[in-house]
Amino acid sequence: MPITKHSETLLKAENLSWVKKNKPILQGINFSLVPSEHVGLIGPNGSGKSSLLKILSFLETPTSGRLTFQGGNVPRPIPLALRRKIAVVFQEPLLFDASVQENVATGLTIRGLHRKQTRRRVQEWLERFGISHLSKQHARSLSGGEAQRVSLARAFVLEPDIIFLDEPFSALDAPAKEALVADLASIFAKAQTTAVLISHDFNDILRLTERTVILLDGKVAAEGSPSELLHFPESHPIGKFMAHWQKA
Repeated sequence: MPITKHSETLLKAENLSWVKKNKPILQGINFSLVPSEHVGLIGPNGSGKSSLLKILSFLETPTSGRLTFQGGNVPRPIPLALRRKIAVVFQEPLLFDASVQENVATGLTIRGLHRKQTRRRVQEWLERFGISHLSKQHARSLSGGEAQRVSLARAFVLEPDIIFLDEPFSALDAPAKEALVADLASIFAKAQTTAVLISHDFNDILRLTERTVILLDGKVAAEGSPSELLHFPESHPIGKFMAHWQKA
């Protein structure tokens, strides 16, 4: 059954800018996200993709502009209850020195969820990511693909309002990446997950997102479906980037 997108805005950035060490990183960014939407962020190195993701996920504070969540201004400092509505997965899994099961359960334990509920949810997400057979295995003994599956399960088990994925496949070999992208596409299709994905691989964007935002020089240069963005001529800056990006 296809996921029904809701019309209300979950997260919105208006005229958002960020200056770091006197260098403009992001300029006049307007961005919105609705529940159950999957959005790709793409652009050349240094275009501001990871910087925008960090601001949208409350890891950095913009220099100017307005950021709202569920219609209300995002306060500073960020309340713990609001931070817990967000999960982030990076290129490196950053797992704890513990078993797979303990890693996935960590966030729920910190939140004080009942032990029985924690076990049920951990088992559910271990199964969804195909790693239930690794539950007792130590995280330091995992392959790269297995470790990233644990990292994703640890984020998804929290059932966040938004999950941000910052190039989660780039360190994986081709077979491990293909299997993980396929599983994640299936999870996106079945779950009410709202996600923002950064990837350098056009196939990831095609398979996992419905809308794509292109950043060039810290600004939103274009947005639309991945297929729509292919229609720019190569004489246009967007077309030039897309042609180069697909060949990379």
